[in-house]
Amino acid sequence: MRPARPPEGPKSLSEGQGQRPRGAPIRRRELLGQGALVLLLGTSQIARGASVVGVRVWPAPEYSRLTIESDGQLTSTQIVMTQPPRLAVDIRGLDLAPQLRELIAKVQPDDPFIAAIQASQHAPGVVRMLVELKQVAVPQVFTLPPVAAYRHRLVVDFYPVKPVDPLEAFIAERLKDQAAAPPAPAGDPLGDLIARQLERPKAPVVISRAEAGLREKTDRLIIVALDPGHGGEDPGAVGPAGTREKDIVLKIAHRLRERINASVINGNPMRAFLTRDADFFVPLHVRVQKARRVQADLFVSIHADAFMTPTARGASVFALSQVGASSTAARWIADKENRADLIGGVNVKTRDQLVAHAMLDMSTTAQINDSLKLGGALLGEMGGVGRLHKRHVEQAGFAVLKAPDIPSVLVETAFISNPEEEARLASESYQEQLSDAIMRGINRYFAQNPPLARSRPM
Repeated sequence: MRPARPPEGPKSLSEGQGQRPRGAPIRRRELLGQGALVLLLGTSQIARGASVVGVRVWPAPEYSRLTIESDGQLTSTQIVMTQPPRLAVDIRGLDLAPQLRELIAKVQPDDPFIAAIQASQHAPGVVRMLVELKQVAVPQVFTLPPVAAYRHRLVVDFYPVKPVDPLEAFIAERLKDQAAAPPAPAGDPLGDLIARQLERPKAPVVISRAEAGLREKTDRLIIVALDPGHGGEDPGAVGPAGTREKDIVLKIAHRLRERINASVINGNPMRAFLTRDADFFVPLHVRVQKARRVQADLFVSIHADAFMTPTARGASVFALSQVGASSTAARWIADKENRADLIGGVNVKTRDQLVAHAMLDMSTTAQINDSLKLGGALLGEMGGVGRLHKRHVEQAGFAVLKAPDIPSVLVETAFISNPEEEARLASESYQEQLSDAIMRGINRYFAQNPPLARSRPM
């Protein structure tokens, strides 16, 4: 004989929608009728009585993320519903807490995926979080162990059914800009280049610099990939006054993008591509994949580092090394930057580690040599607007610099841990000066090293 249902329904933090009574449980028969798919996680090591210490929502066109941070490990069971699209997450080891109201309030109207969030006490020690979606999405739910300043994290990512293609997004952005601009004259070279790009197959065409031999004068779009470091769950370094690295480098990237998009090298128009254009996290290997997908000619990763003492100061430029770091400090910085995936939060169960590992192990001597030339050109210009930490390009095993066919450098604009340099980094005037210097360095590099011709017009 089945036990009687408890007389009291679950307590709810927000009203449900549609015809479902407030706080009513979702029935199995109803789920099956809606084409629901049940996803289960392991239930070992269930935490009891964990407390919520932080809730965050990170909306972005590529994926939206919500995070529940707690002082104990949480486990969950997920139920995906498609009519209408929703995700129910039953979180074990947690009681309904006022902090979850913050999660509900943090949903932004322009979030491309999340429409609303409800939370209720589904059972003793089990909180049900119901996420209403604006479109059918592919959810990924995973946990992250404590790292850096974070405790235990339960992460829910919502990806589009069709993954965002960096090349298609890049082309769409350019066409949008062209539509907003005055009509181009007949035979406009940039318009012709974009039109030809639309006719190309999706698979990228890559030419190794080691195989290409002589450089040729090109008649095509020159693409510079800008990589603002950190983002989302990963704030990067934080200065004494609370300035966050991820915010500063995104502003610098935006300013630099404006300069690149307005530039022409030897008659060839230039275009900037950002690996992230908002405050969300991008894994290190995905940053490299994006740059390769758009066939970038250069890759510039922008950072504002911190050191153990506030006296460290000055800008630095780093290239990849295959034989070890050029200094102890370079190794220390590379190790710290390579931990970004741990802090930002990567779902290791779904990442194609074999592909990532193969891609990040194909660095070539030619790529490193070109990267050193690029770094030298940047240092030569950056030294005119601020102090340099080292006057030569340093090298270390930065994971984000391992594109085998793209000259790649990591620019540490200054030490955000230094109070004086933190103030400079936060000022618009210094950001403008720094962007101008990096732009001059890029121009100097291309003047001495014209980009290779692609096998097909870009």
